[in-house]
Amino acid sequence: MKKNSSNVTIIDVARAAGVSYATVSRVINSKENVKPKTRERVLLAMTRLGYVVDQRARSLAGGRSQVIGLLVHDVGTSYIGEIIRGIDAELASAQYELLLYTTHRHKTKESAHVATLTRGLADGLLLVLPRNPGAYLETLRQYRFPHVLIDHRGLDEETPAVAAANRQGAYDATKYLAELGHQRIGFITGTMDQRCAQDRLEGYKAALADHGAAFDPELVREGNFFQPLGYTGASALLELPHPPTAIFASNDVSAFGVMEAVREHNLHIPEGVSVVGFDDIPQAARVHPPLTTVRQPLEEMGRIATRMLLEYIEDPQRPIERVELPTELVLRQSCCSPGGE
Repeated sequence: MKKNSSNVTIIDVARAAGVSYATVSRVINSKENVKPKTRERVLLAMTRLGYVVDQRARSLAGGRSQVIGLLVHDVGTSYIGEIIRGIDAELASAQYELLLYTTHRHKTKESAHVATLTRGLADGLLLVLPRNPGAYLETLRQYRFPHVLIDHRGLDEETPAVAAANRQGAYDATKYLAELGHQRIGFITGTMDQRCAQDRLEGYKAALADHGAAFDPELVREGNFFQPLGYTGASALLELPHPPTAIFASNDVSAFGVMEAVREHNLHIPEGVSVVGFDDIPQAARVHPPLTTVRQPLEEMGRIATRMLLEYIEDPQRPIERVELPTELVLRQSCCSPGGE
């Protein structure tokens, strides 16, 4: 009687291919010391029998799953999409598969997903802008489980990480607005429990101090990197007795909300209010007017983090790397001097 494919074992494959169990194991784990004809015979036997590799058992047995876990807070933004583009390109060339988990911004889900991925499902872990790394980073380090943070510096210098120069990017954007002549520059923050959001606020404050524009807490509104709070924050700023002549949002998606609020207040961009974003996602160049923004190399961040992770998988003892990539101010048509001069 033919076995159900879920009951087919490595022993069955070895018998069908006429090889040892060890040879089948080497084929499954992509070892090189197998003759091409033998490898082909084993693969044909696996296909004929419907054998499916048990990734968890394979990992527990000392092999590799050839899977990388990726943890993100959501998949609904171009910011995440650009990072994943870089990750996917590197994994494809390394013949690894990607296993994606989404937390939907729930901190408890983040820890649970990390626990699941590290119990045999994946060889390594990439975490994009994690919200609750303190709950599991020490455990990952203790067990030397390969991991790299993206757009987050971690809790200390012992965490492998790839990030952009967030403070400098925000400084450059605010400096640009100040040099155009803006004295009252509004700011929409990101989610303030994230280091990148804190760094961007610090860059904004530093540029104001260096260019003779006093910091006014009234001109800062807390956002969360999403368009609705960009809109409500900008609306509140524009309804002040002395509203800002320019608004800098902590990311492009929030800046789109700012632009919507400016128009609803019957003001023009940039003559009435100049607007600057951060990220340079593809839509930033396509809105009207095209958005001046700070470009962070999102795809490159994904690529570099993936290369680092694959190196840690090969050698868990290799020195910790922490990479900070430069940002670039991209000038478009959403800014001008106050009053459209």
